[in-house]
Amino acid sequence: CAATPLGAQGLERTEHEGFGGGNTAWEEEKLSKYQHSETRLLEVLEGVCAPSDFTCHQLLEQSEEHVEQWWFHERQQHPDFFQWLCVDRLMLCCPPGTYGPDCRSCAGGPQQPCSGNGRCDGDGTRRGTGLCVCSPGYGGPFCAECGDGYYEVLRNKSHLMCAECYQACGRCTGPEDSSCLRCKRGWVLHEHRCIDIDECGTEMAHCRANQYCVNTEGSYECRDCSTACIGCMGAGPARCKKCNKGYWRDGAKCLDVDECASAEEPVCTGVQEVCENTEGSYRCVCAQGHVRRDGQCVEDKPPDAPEKGFFDDVTDDEVVVLQQMFFGVMICALATLAAKGDMVFTAIFIGAVAAMAGYWLSDRSDRVLDGFMKGR
Repeated sequence: CAATPLGAQGLERTEHEGFGGGNTAWEEEKLSKYQHSETRLLEVLEGVCAPSDFTCHQLLEQSEEHVEQWWFHERQQHPDFFQWLCVDRLMLCCPPGTYGPDCRSCAGGPQQPCSGNGRCDGDGTRRGTGLCVCSPGYGGPFCAECGDGYYEVLRNKSHLMCAECYQACGRCTGPEDSSCLRCKRGWVLHEHRCIDIDECGTEMAHCRANQYCVNTEGSYECRDCSTACIGCMGAGPARCKKCNKGYWRDGAKCLDVDECASAEEPVCTGVQEVCENTEGSYRCVCAQGHVRRDGQCVEDKPPDAPEKGFFDDVTDDEVVVLQQMFFGVMICALATLAAKGDMVFTAIFIGAVAAMAGYWLSDRSDRVLDGFMKGR
């Protein structure tokens, strides 16, 4: 129903166009008139549906035969494409100002449904109730009256203008606070003025036991009492009816009891536990330098790490040096064997071994002794 006006726009857009070939006279002689051609029909249909409107495209495809019949045979007799296709042939839509299966008139008449101050439910479709849904500020079955909280600014035979009353007025004769005829809920009328009702002072408020009432414009609020109170008459610990557990009264105010300082005996009896005061109570925490593990306060230190072995922290550079020294010792040993125990080569061999041991153990002398003592 919404797509058909685009079809009318397409007809207007192509009204003075041609085939576009450059020789309009020859084209119309050979191809028939552009105004009644299938070429123009296709150009009109291109703009009927939005690219993403799948439902419109589907309906147009299903109605292809009807569209061609109207274009080539019915257009002169029935120039209103919307009326012929959507209303009379497919029976999907209704003319503006009507609704429902039988296209009945909307409330207020088809010419100006709902007095122009609202919308007709189902307008232009085969659905809906035909009842008026009024715009803000208007009311009545035909939206021909001002709604609650609005007054008439202008009225004639065809037009009504309404404006908002003063905020407290339910009905009024003008915008002033002195022109009220009826008040909204939470207000009372006095000499054409709406006075706020103090629900808190008139016992009209309903708050829970541990709440107090605060009056507002046209209503009231319930707010929670202070944690120091059991029942209260206002905000803060000085408005308590009764002090809560963990508090004591000092004049009009309920103050926190310091259980840690006031108790004759320690309240925290665990090993390395100390008392910490809180609002209305206390808690037992571990003394400084201690943490709670498995319910007990123990000294806060990392667990003992296993002792390192003699070779645990050998670096990559040291490994390379060891490899080089090992090959040197092996060469010396082979040379000594080749010399059949010659003392010179034997001395070189012993010197090489001593040099390797001295180089590698020079900064580990303490660990060497400790390692041998522990069997490492």
